[in-house]
Amino acid sequence: MATSRDLSTHEAAFTRIKEARAQALHHARLAQQYAAERRELMQQLIDQGVTQSDIARELGVSRQAIQKMLAV
Repeated sequence: MATSRDLSTHEAAFTRIKEARAQALHHARLAQQYAAERRELMQQLIDQGVTQSDIARELGVSRQAIQKMLAV
């Protein structure tokens, strides 16, 4: 039968792990928000007649990268 281990000596490490996880989740949510904003701005440019190639050139990425960003 497994015995319960005293993990109290590792409390600081567990606390830091929980903090790091919370920060990672927060940053993931921010990344999603920024990606949505980026897509919206690119779509506005396209609606105004700017080509995907023009956007790609300005951002220093490939046209295919722009297509992928818009496809999500």
